[in-house]
Amino acid sequence: MQPPLLTLARHALARGSTPAEAYTLLARRTGKPLPSARAVCLALDIPLAEATRRLNDCYDALLANPRPDSEADTGELLEALGVFDVPKQLDARDLTIVDLFLTAIDAMGGIRAGHQHGLARWFTTGNLTAAYLSLAAAHPLPRTGDPTRYWTTLVTAGELLTAAPTPDPRIKPALTHCRTRAAQATTP
Repeated sequence: MQPPLLTLARHALARGSTPAEAYTLLARRTGKPLPSARAVCLALDIPLAEATRRLNDCYDALLANPRPDSEADTGELLEALGVFDVPKQLDARDLTIVDLFLTAIDAMGGIRAGHQHGLARWFTTGNLTAAYLSLAAAHPLPRTGDPTRYWTTLVTAGELLTAAPTPDPRIKPALTHCRTRAAQATTP
């Protein structure tokens, strides 16, 4: 890694650039997409091994043969794919909530790939509120899902989320919705 490239990435992020904007700046200056993306990852304190894994996953599609003047689009795609997501260390409570979400996802009876990708990103970044709201707005599939398990699991997860010192105010209405749906699912 060229130290100036990493320094430039850190400077861009410190000035308020998004990771996609920092990537665009570096890639336009250097003409080297892979080192530019790697520098942004390292500037975000994503470990080199993890950054390498993420970049290898999208190298052929996005970084191997860039089109002229496509740096901004590539940066946005890298960001949307989660390449620049900074992992959050989850505590025991957070891990319990993620386990409940995984149980709910299983009880859905199937999930769209885009929804699953978004949930995985929220788990990685520790944005459990967004994950909860997304699952509360979804529903189990009629033929393959288990509505009782889905909604009761989300009730339990919502109760853990509202027990936090300063819970997001959007959780309480979502929890009320999940309780209502759980009651409906268990009523014959």
